[in-house]
Amino acid sequence: MALIRKVKGIEPQIGENTFLAENCTVVGDVTMGKDCSVWFSAVVRGDVNKITIGDKCNIQDGAVIHATYKTSATTLGNNVSVGHNALVHGCTIHDNVLVGMGAIVMDDAVVEENVLIAAGAVVLQNSRLESGYLYGGIPAKKIKPLDDKLKAVFERTANNYVMYSSWFEDEE
Repeated sequence: MALIRKVKGIEPQIGENTFLAENCTVVGDVTMGKDCSVWFSAVVRGDVNKITIGDKCNIQDGAVIHATYKTSATTLGNNVSVGHNALVHGCTIHDNVLVGMGAIVMDDAVVEENVLIAAGAVVLQNSRLESGYLYGGIPAKKIKPLDDKLKAVFERTANNYVMYSSWFEDEE
């Protein structure tokens, strides 16, 4: 069973039809929308500041969502996919964003809607990623505009993770 823990009297609010893997951790001031998933060994740690997660978001295996004490909350919009072993910390990510495997998004960064962050990219503190582009590298830089094929990845990935979650319903 997932570790869901109250911190300083604040308990996570988990939306309906949300899958929490047995060894994920969700603690503190976390509000999560419907049709989300938090996968194996992922951590959503709302102990030092608020974390707000929209609908149809997936936090993949080993990813960490955290914030900064008193200064930087974390907000994820709808249809956000946080790839395996990614770190999202004290930032704002708008709708339809894919944070690639092993990527890092640092404090006070703002990722506009319809952005693809490549695997291993590092989005520096206070960065602003413009809507409609692929970003990659260390530090993350604009690589190219998203074509229709790349834009389709947001909805497809979000829907796939809702489907993957359903595979575990009968196993509980």
